[in-house]
Amino acid sequence: MNPMNIVDIDLNLLKVFEALHEEASASRAAIRLGVSQSAVSAALRRLREVYGDALFVRTGRGLAPTLRANQLRPLIGEALSKCRQSLALLVPETLDFSGRTVTLGLSDDFEIAYGRGLIDKVQERAPGLRLIFRQTHSQIVAEALLDRSLDLALTAGGFNARMLSREILADGGYSCLVDADSLAAEQSALSIDEFVAREHILISSGGFIGIVDEALAALGLTRRVGVSTSHFAALPYLLAGTSAVATLPSHATERIARATGLRVLPCPVTLPRYPIELGWRTTPQADLAIQRVKEAIVECLG
Repeated sequence: MNPMNIVDIDLNLLKVFEALHEEASASRAAIRLGVSQSAVSAALRRLREVYGDALFVRTGRGLAPTLRANQLRPLIGEALSKCRQSLALLVPETLDFSGRTVTLGLSDDFEIAYGRGLIDKVQERAPGLRLIFRQTHSQIVAEALLDRSLDLALTAGGFNARMLSREILADGGYSCLVDADSLAAEQSALSIDEFVAREHILISSGGFIGIVDEALAALGLTRRVGVSTSHFAALPYLLAGTSAVATLPSHATERIARATGLRVLPCPVTLPRYPIELGWRTTPQADLAIQRVKEAIVECLG
């Protein structure tokens, strides 16, 4: 491959690379960019010549990036981000964010509790910007931010890494969800004995032990877990018509109860509270799109 100079390269190719990496499909990248699929294919051929690599290979599920493409992704993403920031300096109050995306990492309890409100507030602050919600948790969030698969993240910690900044937005606690028909008339709480006697649904990425088990063990008690799931969104279907109980973050119990008719009850065992934190990559020049989303998140949780 002959050495390339930037003056020999159409910088629009970088936008095609970004779209292909994020969409994993030439047809979807074409729709996103507002061009024909043949134009995307031609751009990909040129990109392959420039970088001396296939970059994206066909699989049964679309286009998968090669190792070289994954290495290039943060560099190209940073270059395009700098270009967008330079344009935002012109007239930031009237900037149209159409075509921009911000990827927010969060677990589905936060998505359930705050997702709709966040969408609305982002559209007020950054018209045209598209949010991408991507599942994450505190054990993997730092790596995802550093490798640029996430722009921002909302979790209960996990941001103790160099090059990351964080802000504590709120203090979280836990409540229980049950089917209202499993309660006696006017019942507003579960005794510890009734709590232990009921079947439990555990929400856990590991699927074995949760903080409720730890709190009960300190009291010399155990519970019976009927099923473990990694998705809070499944709870209305797993609890309906049963006497089972699920213990989960209070922000999610309130939202799920309003949408489904399940009942929120206080947890009869004392559980530790936790910080709700917003994390992002530390950069000398803030991206205005990311800044607007940060502002919306702070207002939603304020």
